[in-house]
Amino acid sequence: MQTKETATDTAAEPVSDVTLAINNFSSYLPETWQPYWEKVQSIPFLGFILLVVLGYLVAKIGVVIISKSLSQITKRTQSHVDDQLILILKRPLFLTLFFFFLGMAIKTVGLASGIESSLIRILASILAFTWMMRGFKVLNLLLGTLSKFKGKYEMIQPKTIPLFDLIGKILLIAMGSYALLIIWGINPTAWLASAGVIGIAVGFAAKDTLANLFSGFFIIADTPYKVGDFVNLDSGERGMVTHVGMRSTRLLTRDDVEITIPNNVIGNAKIINESTGRWEKTRLRIKVGAAYGTDANQVCQVLMEVANNHSDVVKEPEARVRFRAFGASSLDFELLVWIAQPVLRGRISHELHMKVYEAFNAAGIEIPYAKQDVYIKEFPSQPNPEKAHSDSAAE
Repeated sequence: MQTKETATDTAAEPVSDVTLAINNFSSYLPETWQPYWEKVQSIPFLGFILLVVLGYLVAKIGVVIISKSLSQITKRTQSHVDDQLILILKRPLFLTLFFFFLGMAIKTVGLASGIESSLIRILASILAFTWMMRGFKVLNLLLGTLSKFKGKYEMIQPKTIPLFDLIGKILLIAMGSYALLIIWGINPTAWLASAGVIGIAVGFAAKDTLANLFSGFFIIADTPYKVGDFVNLDSGERGMVTHVGMRSTRLLTRDDVEITIPNNVIGNAKIINESTGRWEKTRLRIKVGAAYGTDANQVCQVLMEVANNHSDVVKEPEARVRFRAFGASSLDFELLVWIAQPVLRGRISHELHMKVYEAFNAAGIEIPYAKQDVYIKEFPSQPNPEKAHSDSAAE
């Protein structure tokens, strides 16, 4: 009766794939080896020692063979990443082969089924944990390597590595946890459902934080601006980008005031980046009017002299003057010049306006202003006081 109850309990207990593989090991041996395997099993302690030693030797030799084979392949590449990858994977490969034979050695001792199954599951758990930890090192190695390739993997940059590292570690922990549940015969369906409910609750609670996080990721990946760029936002902010983080972007205005803008806001805003384009140079437009009757060619010449004599106006592209329109009271001109950096716009614009005013005064060119002439056609006649008095008395 006791034997039947034990057999029933054992059959009801879920068995992992690792345990099944160890139990069925003898079926994989050649037929000529079957008698020797049965003799080894008849002496439990001897079989345990032989299998442990054999497993150690097979693991060592197997790792050496695999490493040598992979090294022959990696010699064709110039990168040292594959060599580092082989070094990282040597230990889990060794443990995988060694623990397999160690599990068979435990089977030969003849322990109680519950203890034997628990020991094998402990070995499988250690193996799963080892692979998970080595997966972290492989992840760091790959991310660090991919971030160094300029232009090829634009989404993986030094600033996006923390996000990819977090996502990768979460996936590795999830796979390791799932493997541990399977090893110990636990149904993961209920756990996955609970994790899904918790994930939805956390998503609703931290939706703003997650929105900023993902916006920051796409900003860094898409790079509409970078640190050092001078940008204008549709909300009116203008300044130099000093920091691009996963949660927010910081702008330093011309008043030396730092503005922190959530990435969710700036990610949906219209951004004018004055530091990008074909080059970092930017163009200034100096609008000026000359009185009617002024020589237009002289105005163009004076404006070109002002631009060419200014040290901060670049020579390429060259400055130009355009006659734009016949205004209500002036001939409207525009001086177009290029400067090296957008941050210099305010100072150079001020200096050019000053120089244009001085040059126009020196050349005798009038800058018109709005004025009106009032013509009085006829003054109204003055009333006669005596007549007005007599009319009042009569009334």
